[in-house]
Amino acid sequence: MTDTLTPAEPTAPDDATAQARVLTPHVSIARIAVLVNPLSGSVGSRAASDVEAILADYDCQAEVVELSGETMDAQIDAALADAPDVLFVLAGDGTARAVASRAGANGPLIAPLPGGTMNMLPKALYGTTDWKAALRTALETGSPQFVSGGRVEEHAFYCAGIFGSPALWAPAREAMRTGKLDLAWTYGRRALRRAFSGKIRVELDGGKARKTEALVLISPMISQAMDDPVGLEAAAMNPIDAAQAFRLAANALFSDWRQDPSVVTRPARRIRIRARSRIPAVLDGEPTLLPHDMVVTFMPKAFRALAPDPAAAEDSV
Repeated sequence: MTDTLTPAEPTAPDDATAQARVLTPHVSIARIAVLVNPLSGSVGSRAASDVEAILADYDCQAEVVELSGETMDAQIDAALADAPDVLFVLAGDGTARAVASRAGANGPLIAPLPGGTMNMLPKALYGTTDWKAALRTALETGSPQFVSGGRVEEHAFYCAGIFGSPALWAPAREAMRTGKLDLAWTYGRRALRRAFSGKIRVELDGGKARKTEALVLISPMISQAMDDPVGLEAAAMNPIDAAQAFRLAANALFSDWRQDPSVVTRPARRIRIRARSRIPAVLDGEPTLLPHDMVVTFMPKAFRALAPDPAAAEDSV
């Protein structure tokens, strides 16, 4: 008696096959590079493998590089020189801004995923602080979008810049938000000691210099006052006390600060800011200290992002 083999029943496709994803029709994507910094605020040690698992759902060539502190600059330069169709950045806010700044208007498409603490730029582009959701959104619905911004010294910003003493409150506000109460108290005391130690002088597009406690510059990407990228939305603020300064600085970073009755805005392309001492600032959520005399310039086409077209999203509503 000869044994016969019963034909095997077809096996169900695995999850990757069953959930195969289609890349965006708005741009050709054949090669993807992803820079991952596992030490950044909200990334983690498993991020690189999680990225690879997600990219396996798409029909494209992908390279995932874990950034190392000692070689980070060289790794970024190498990724840009390789000219992938899209360069994703899963790292801190400063690293994402640095990559976008180096890429410029003629470099590869940049997709800064939310891997930092503030995540202002990724949230403005993708509307989420979930980097996995942002990655899939960019891959499936993204199109090339020019992002404008500002530049001061060697720093670029693409969402918002706060200049003057209220900027000192931003680190305290962020530490409080993340539950680091001791650090928030330290930052708060430091801000109180330095607050209102001197006004800044501001000149908008060569106009008359005016004194103010703080200046906020908002990029057209998130401005609700400008339909076209004609300049940075500028607002001078004069809070009457430390509590109001904290409110204005927090609103400028985390909500619609234009709702404040004391805020009046106008567009500007060249902004000179002066003070008697170095000027504290917050650029896209990151605090820094700038020279006492500086110029902020508007960049109408700072870099190209892979992000959903906001106009298309509005048309579909």
